[in-house]
Amino acid sequence: MTERRIILEMGSGNDLYGEDYTKAACRAVHDALHHSSIVLFKSLGIDHREMRVQVTIGVQEPERVDAAVVAAELPRGRAEVSVVHGGLNVHDPVQETTHVVATAAIAALLPLEEGAWRLCDAAE
Repeated sequence: MTERRIILEMGSGNDLYGEDYTKAACRAVHDALHHSSIVLFKSLGIDHREMRVQVTIGVQEPERVDAAVVAAELPRGRAEVSVVHGGLNVHDPVQETTHVVATAAIAALLPLEEGAWRLCDAAE
């Protein structure tokens, strides 16, 4: 069987006052998750534990994200979290605070038998 991506969702999250990169990353994951509803599993009788979930988090200081905490936010599948340089820090010199903005890309992959599925024309 070949593993295929069945969904890709994006999200963003922030921590405005605590400079908590993990909190911002978790909020980005929640934002992405709230953009989708995967009915495929129940409709086709597929166990959601077969799904591998690749999460990529982008923040300005990747080493400040606890990937295990982010992985625990995912309600389905086997999570793999990688944290890369990205996102955005917005410094407020008046308040002397930094607002942390994180981005998340979540890809869900399933092992699918080659040739088991085919796309059809809407007219069929």
